[in-house]
Amino acid sequence: MNLAIIGATGLVGEEILKILSQRNIQLCSLILVASKKSLGKVISFQKKNFKLISIEECLEQSIDVAIFSAGKDISLKWAPIFSSKDITVIDNSSAWRMDDRKKLIIPEINGNELCENDKIIANPNCSTIQMLIALAPLHKKYGITRIIVSTYQSVTGTGRIALNQLNNEYNKIRGEMAYKYQIHQNAIPHCDDFEDNGYTKEEMKLINETHKILDPKISITATAVRVPVIGGHSESINLTLEKDFDVQEIKELLSNSKGIKLQDDPKSFKYPMPINAKGKDDVFVGRIRKDFSCENSLNLWVVSDNLRKGAATNAVQILELIKSKGYIN
Repeated sequence: MNLAIIGATGLVGEEILKILSQRNIQLCSLILVASKKSLGKVISFQKKNFKLISIEECLEQSIDVAIFSAGKDISLKWAPIFSSKDITVIDNSSAWRMDDRKKLIIPEINGNELCENDKIIANPNCSTIQMLIALAPLHKKYGITRIIVSTYQSVTGTGRIALNQLNNEYNKIRGEMAYKYQIHQNAIPHCDDFEDNGYTKEEMKLINETHKILDPKISITATAVRVPVIGGHSESINLTLEKDFDVQEIKELLSNSKGIKLQDDPKSFKYPMPINAKGKDDVFVGRIRKDFSCENSLNLWVVSDNLRKGAATNAVQILELIKSKGYIN
């Protein structure tokens, strides 16, 4: 397989390289693309050095698959050009997620929808991925009618500039700001831009992408909050189900579901936390309990490394899936 990574120097690009190595994915060639300020620099991967090139130079190479992690504008401009050359694009941005002609894929949930002619495949939003990994088994068995989700999102979801802001503030260094306000020792109820309806784009992604992937009939409301955390995103989720349930059955179902690690033993103080999720590919679920205020309802606490399963790992899993289906060499 000849693989290109567009945005190789970003936080997600770096994770993609780690995961390719960890999962021992065999490559004939690897082409690493970066912005103009990084051109000519060298990245080491599996004891080999790779020179960073421009996206224009990349198109002159022989490529089977390109993973895009360079933002929406780059994806909108270049993904169609790549796909027109019979290159399969796996896109980590929001550019194609709600395009009716493009598949929005979480391999554990709807990977079977992929076809050979899917040349631009969208990776869902990080918060959506971890939430739906936890909720898909429950929807299949019990039917979900309503979701109320509040997210507590790592600064790594904003990128390196936000990580630098947090570190600078911790060390009392003045520097470039990713956010309008201090993030150290703070919580900012504002992820992405505000829309006319009062919700942020991040909140609407959770709503719209859940409808596209899981079920358009589910009622959803979301609040997204940025917190001074590095390890991953956390979500407090309240569900209303069509059918009555037993909490122990819920725990057993989730513990036997692909991609989920159950951590639910309050008496031993075992529950998911982002500090323990960092660097891992699983979605961690705990604090499962009935909501006694509403019939057929329950609460969950869901945590995952947003750079891993929320972005890089999901993209690499899509890569593995289309290869296993024989859609690429």
